[in-house]
Amino acid sequence: MALVTNDASLFRGILPLLAPPMLIYKIIPESLWLDALERGVFAGAPVDLADGFIHFSTGAQVVETARRHFHGQSQLLLLTLDDQSFGDKLIYEPSRGGDLFPHLYDQLQVSTVKRIDPLPLKADGTHDFEGLLP
Repeated sequence: MALVTNDASLFRGILPLLAPPMLIYKIIPESLWLDALERGVFAGAPVDLADGFIHFSTGAQVVETARRHFHGQSQLLLLTLDDQSFGDKLIYEPSRGGDLFPHLYDQLQVSTVKRIDPLPLKADGTHDFEGLLP
């Protein structure tokens, strides 16, 4: 018998046990990241604070996330993290088109970030991910 539910709390911590480690990404304005470095933690961008969790994207999702939510914005950074770093505080939940997106229900410790890259803006308002994703 299959378990069908919309209650994501039932799956807290299960997905990381079933899946191999995966890189996840956060697009963030450089100014917010500099503030986080001073504090040692990132509590979230305004949209994260409003939603109650920090939004991340997988490698397959991050380009579309940039297109939809950051089009034309400069001075952005791409943070790369390992999804296994957060234990049961990171939950994959349905979002855009039913895809499972990683959501962190905690503050982001800056020490968990594996890589920080500038996210260049192209003339057409999209971002250049060349060399930034595996």
